[in-house]
Parts: sequence; C-alpha cells; structure tokens
Amino acid sequence: MKLNELADYQSITIQCHDNPDADTIASGFALYGYFMSLGKKTQLIYAGRNRIQKPNLLLMVEKLQIPINYIGDVHKYMDAQSTGRIEGLLLTVDCQYKAGNVTYLPAEDVAVIDHHQIEIEDVAKREINPQLGSCSTLVWQMLREAGYQIEDSRIGTALYYGLYTDTNQFSEIYNPLDMDMRDLVPCEKTLVTLFRNSNLSLQEMEIAGVAMIRHIYNDDYRYAIIKSKPCDPNILGLISDFLIQVAEVDSCVVYNESEDGYKFSVRSCIKEVQANELAAFLADGVGSGGGHREKAGGFISKTLYENAYPTLHSEAFFSERLNDYFDHCQIIYASDYEIDTSDMQIYVKKKMPVGYVEASSVLPVGTPITVRTLEGDVDMVVDEDLFIMIDVKGEVYPSRREQFEKSYVATEKSYSADEMGVRSNAAYEPTIHNRETGDVLRLADYAKICIASGVTHIYAKELTERVKVFSTWNPEKYMLGMAGDFLTVRRDDAHDICVVERELFYQSYDRADEAVHGTDAVREKP
Repeated sequence: MKLNELADYQSITIQCHDNPDADTIASGFALYGYFMSLGKKTQLIYAGRNRIQKPNLLLMVEKLQIPINYIGDVHKYMDAQSTGRIEGLLLTVDCQYKAGNVTYLPAEDVAVIDHHQIEIEDVAKREINPQLGSCSTLVWQMLREAGYQIEDSRIGTALYYGLYTDTNQFSEIYNPLDMDMRDLVPCEKTLVTLFRNSNLSLQEMEIAGVAMIRHIYNDDYRYAIIKSKPCDPNILGLISDFLIQVAEVDSCVVYNESEDGYKFSVRSCIKEVQANELAAFLADGVGSGGGHREKAGGFISKTLYENAYPTLHSEAFFSERLNDYFDHCQIIYASDYEIDTSDMQIYVKKKMPVGYVEASSVLPVGTPITVRTLEGDVDMVVDEDLFIMIDVKGEVYPSRREQFEKSYVATEKSYSADEMGVRSNAAYEPTIHNRETGDVLRLADYAKICIASGVTHIYAKELTERVKVFSTWNPEKYMLGMAGDFLTVRRDDAHDICVVERELFYQSYDRADEAVHGTDAVREKP
C-alpha cells in the first residue's frame, strides 16, 4: 500500500493504539501532517482505559504540539458520527484494526500501517513490515516514497524519538532503514534529551528493582531470564543492562507481557553469542527480533505464540528456546580447527558476473566510510587496494586488490542490478556513507561488472544443524549457518572455512571433476 492510494479520502481519522507509546504517537503525528498538507479533514485520536500519563510522553505531546485527542467515552463518540461509523478512512498506526491492543471503532473504510507481525488478515489496505524497529521508520519511508519532504522539525523529532524508544535507545536497531531514518530525519536533539531524562517513573523504578529479585539461571550455559511486570520497553533494557554485569551471566533475556504479546530484551558479553542473532532465534516463527552484537531485542505476537504453544507458559518457552539454542549448535574456530574433508565434495566457482567497486575511484584515499547493507554496517577506510564486492544476492563484502585480480576478471561495463536480477530482490540497496561529510552514495551507481575466474576450488558439505564459524580473517564475529546451508573450505587452505547460504551456494558453485588437481587461486569469500 502507498500513501497516495489513500489520497482520495476527504476525511481521515488516524488511530493510535490504546495506552499509546512514543512510536504510535510519532507515527500518527507524521501522517497527520502529511494528510493536512493535502487539505484533508484529519484527526489524530486514541482510546482505551487510560489517558497518556508517562512524563516523557506528556512532554512529547506538549513540546511538539501534537494534536492528539483522547476518546474516553467511545459510545458517545460514535453516537456523534452522522452514520454511526467513522466517516471516510480510519487508519490505525503501530497496531492492527480489531487487534487486542486497540479499541474497536466501526468505520466506513479501514487501513493499517504497522511494524508488528500480521495478526488481522481481513484488512485489504495495509502496509506491515515486521523487520523494522519502529512504525516511525515505516511511516518515514512511506512519506519519502510519496514525495513528502519532512521539513517540520517537530515531526522529525517525533519520528526520531519513536524509533529511539522502540529500539531501546537505538541499541536494538538492526534494519538499515531504521539507521537511515535515525541519521537523516530533522531532529531537535535537545528535546530528545529532555524526553529521555523524564522517562523513568518511581513506579517503574520499583518494577525494575522487584524484577531483579526473581530470576532463572542456567549454570551450564551461564544465561539468566527475568520476567518483569508490564513496563516501558526501555525499562527492560535497563534491567538487562544491569543483569549482564553479573559475573556469572554471559547472556540474558528480560521480558514482559502485554495485551498483544511479549516484548523482550537480550544482552550478551561473549563473542560466541551475538545478541541480535539470539533475539532472532527466540522470535523465529512467532515474532521478530534483532539489534546489535551485544544488545538486541524483539517482540513475540501473542496470537502467533498461542497458536504455536497453546499450553506452554512464557518462562518455560524462553528456557526451552535458550536450551535449544545452546544444545544444537557447533562452534568452529577456523584458525586452529582441523577440518575433516573426507565426507565433503569438491566444487568450483562459476564464471559468473558479480559487481565490484574500486573504492578509491569513488572517494579519496584515507576517507573513512561506512557501507550500509541489509546485513549490517561495515566500517572501512578507503585505500588503493580496497574493492567492495556485490555478490549474486546483492550482499556486500570487502576484498583486497591482489585477491581480486587473481580471482576475477574486471570489465568496464556498468553494473546493472536490475539486469542481473539483484535489485528487484533486495530489501535494501547498499549505500556508502562518508563519515567525514555525511554524504550518502548508492553503491550500485559506481559498480562495474567482473567475472569470476573459475579457478577457485573448495570442499563443501551440507549442514544438518546450526554452525557458527569464526573465520581466520574475522575471528571476533561468527558466520551463522543453518541446516541446509553449506560448510566450505578452500582446497588450498585448510583454515579458510566459511558458511555459504544454500541458495547462494548453488548460484555460485558447480561440482568439480574429481580429477582436477591444485589451483593457483587465492583465498576469497566463497
């Protein structure tokens, strides 16, 4: 759904979820500004048992002059409607029409904008992206696509703060669109500081203190679990930040229950557990999760959870998921791992086109840059030997000149992701951020085509369980392989061990003739 599809309605009511948080208020406020700019009759409302009470939200509404109205008596409000229904369009934000966390209001027509898992299937007009950290980001993206420039810093500040609160002060950001919104939206940072320092009430301080008294601890895997009373997501982060400082705790999960699901916060202080990957594992099939290596979080939909685990209480769920996470995963440290290739087959890299960017042709040598991709941010410094590769799935990784020249044949033909079937499949187009100037460049605009030389031979086998590989070139961060993916090792370097996602493996490699001996190819990412 695009915002211009809603432009035919003359009357638009934007509804935030009950007991509003900063994200739903910000999302509604930004959409209010957009529809008002089109001359529409627009109102921003919320209902439910309670008015907005948290000090930070009251300050947000006051300082940003957000025209949000509370519907205390729904029956009286609906009786005042000429047709007994909301006139024109009812647009719910950060929630889904008829879901458990938003008061039902009869309406002539309905649309939904949300970043949670789909719960309500019978709304045709909807834009839902559970991969984003906030609904504010989704609204920002939709506004950009509609050609609406956010020049009002009040709207920009609201969206920034919506993302800030929903991602535990940005510590649980994992989607590059969230990062782009954080970096690009106009924002009055002094107001965000004011809101942030008015976030914790005395009651929430007590909730945090009580939560830490009762916990589950696993001595074998050194993890802890805490269930908190309902509270702001930032309080979960506060508790987990404290808990991870305990000497016996290497990783932890802190969560609470709301009407529509479970919000959880994850922390890790060891390299063998990346918090973002653990968060995604916990939410797999029932929600979404992600963040950073040390701090992450997620949300589990109550509807999906109850369908999948109708008799399992939440503490048992998190305990079982964590035990499964640790029980069924092999860890490989490639630098000193003696791999057995007797059950592996030989493959050769296909002579196929991929993209490359010679970094020094884009920015001066010595420029600090961040390459932003769907897989995360990669910080680099431009030098004469740095090449940025774009593989057949649009994923990006660095290469050195010597490695590149031995493994690929460069061409001067411009890289067209559309022609190569990459751009249309990519959820996010990689960008180069100049950390000195703040300029943002699209990587594909500078890319050219190169052809794999076809001389790279590897051993490979299909994985039957999860594997974490710490490679020789990045021993601090593991590559994760799932059942069905492939474990590979260079034929000429027994410690050059990688994980290659299944689809990418079959796109990139062919079975080699067993009679082939030796190769002068150098190590590269498979």
